[in-house]
Amino acid sequence: MNDWLADTRDSYDTVATSYAEHTRELLDQLPHLLAALRLFAEEVRGPVLDVGCGPGDITARLAALGVDASGIDLSPGMIALARSTHPALRFEVGSMTEPLPGGLGGILCWWSLIHVPDELVPVVFGHFREAVVPGGLVQVGFHVGDRTNLKTSGYGGHPMRVNVHLRPPERVAGWLREAGFVVEAQWLLGDDGAVLFARG
Repeated sequence: MNDWLADTRDSYDTVATSYAEHTRELLDQLPHLLAALRLFAEEVRGPVLDVGCGPGDITARLAALGVDASGIDLSPGMIALARSTHPALRFEVGSMTEPLPGGLGGILCWWSLIHVPDELVPVVFGHFREAVVPGGLVQVGFHVGDRTNLKTSGYGGHPMRVNVHLRPPERVAGWLREAGFVVEAQWLLGDDGAVLFARG
């Protein structure tokens, strides 16, 4: 396993419980992001994979909105937590850097692409394009900027070692187009977040 993948997996295994506690009610405080999720749920047709699902709370939100949603995450600790918290849903350990299950109506990728190095993002989006059916919907959320930060602690002060890549929306949109997606909308969320809607 590449060092960055191992670091990311181990870091999120370490913080899984505290991360879940920190983020569980966060979406209710972010009405624009909640609106983006609801719009995705209204527009998507067919099964959806939540890529980088963490403790599964957003996957569960999708399911509550009537979506056939399942999740994958690099961290076995996160997947164990997701399975115990949301036992009616499907969660598997997996990486977006590997081919994904096919026949998907959509992919949700919220703030998990931020740990993937620039040179691998086109590979990831290529996997997304192969996995979704024609007309399938992809929604990507990420931090906005043009730098990389090394995160060494977080979520209760637990040790972490992950790179956090901040990117301009136009760069992420360009990678999506190169992978064969049509970028339909770009939403800026304050000064440091963005959500892109793209269709295969």
